[in-house]
Amino acid sequence: MTATQDLPTANSQATVVKKVTVAGAIGSFVEWYDYGIYGLLVPTLAIVFAPGGGSSGGIMLTYVGFLISFLVRPFGGVISGYLGDKFGRKTLLAVLILMISGSTAAIGLIPSFATIGWAAPILLIAMRMIQGFSAGGEASGAMSFVGEYSDDDKRARTTSWLAMGSFTALLFGSLLSSALISIMGQDILESWAWRIPFLLAVPMGLVGFYIRKRLEDTPHFTALREANTVERNPLKVALTSKRHLKAIGMTIALPALNGPGYYILFVYMPTYLKKEQGFSQLQGLAVTAISLIAILIAIPFAARLSDRIGRKPVLLWSAVGMAVASYPCFYLISQGQMALAAVAGCVLAALFAGHAAVIHVQLVELFPTNVRYSAYSIGFNITTVIFGGSAPLVMNWLIGLSGDKSIPAYAVILTAVITAAATLKLVETGGKPLADH
Repeated sequence: MTATQDLPTANSQATVVKKVTVAGAIGSFVEWYDYGIYGLLVPTLAIVFAPGGGSSGGIMLTYVGFLISFLVRPFGGVISGYLGDKFGRKTLLAVLILMISGSTAAIGLIPSFATIGWAAPILLIAMRMIQGFSAGGEASGAMSFVGEYSDDDKRARTTSWLAMGSFTALLFGSLLSSALISIMGQDILESWAWRIPFLLAVPMGLVGFYIRKRLEDTPHFTALREANTVERNPLKVALTSKRHLKAIGMTIALPALNGPGYYILFVYMPTYLKKEQGFSQLQGLAVTAISLIAILIAIPFAARLSDRIGRKPVLLWSAVGMAVASYPCFYLISQGQMALAAVAGCVLAALFAGHAAVIHVQLVELFPTNVRYSAYSIGFNITTVIFGGSAPLVMNWLIGLSGDKSIPAYAVILTAVITAAATLKLVETGGKPLADH
């Protein structure tokens, strides 16, 4: 076959990869907008759904809903991983986006504590459990889907669009929340306008479902199915193989920084700035939005660098940078000046970009196609429960117990050290073909 004959095939493949990447990024946006808006509006939700208004107890109760959703994630990950490795990724990912969008919209319809009493927080937590189940299968499934379509030498660049989708979702949530406060005022936000961001999940979810439903399953999984080598019980294979168990252990330790980096710096931060540092809710959301812009700018550069020099150096230097910079940056935040807080947030965001751009493609590359969704889901959801979901609740509790407002910095430092130590044990996978068995 001549080069001229090859060209349309190459162009067609590139078009498919672009289509899958765009669909993955949009799907990621929808999923993580739905999941993140809860964390961004915790101060308001505490007033609406908990006794005592926006008191510390109300915020703690609201964060219990945050934590419970994470405790459900491993169950969602295990079930989704099993189904995804046995029957394919495409249809499952479309269903997951409907689940999380429906439960998010339902939160926007729950009456307040003042109206129905304790039924309000109970219903809120029930919807958070559905969100958590869906999210448990989302990250590993969507990243596996896009990673299995990607070119070997561009895999970090391709999958990083999903990370950008999640941070863009948080940015949109921050800007929308800020706009509601600015236009309608804090009182109206707490009265009824807080429901608007949750109800927007309905059209977003339908768009995401439509896009995902139109995709074909990945060439790697299709090859397994055509060769009749799909595992009958991928979970059993993942959990009885020493090779896979070792990789699952790495999947727990390596993303330790991911939880505090994501949930402390971007989800918990508005509450931290308001409750602990005396900023208004609008100022807290603005600082978070500025930090999100910084990480969105930095992620593509980190991903390209990873495709060029490898996963290990980018992950390592990101972890080291976060460990060194966290305490000074939180000290700047404690000065109570919005400009200094924004500078600190941008520094941490730029450093964390190296981790955010690379961690998921690294986890995709740790496993073969026949168990990738299952094994990736198990390890990543365990680490998210340990280091991510509990972070806001633990931060709030420890600060109240000790009076030390630098607790979030210590959490980032500790997890950065764990990630750095795990990175040193990695075998470089950047640029190499994905294994199928």
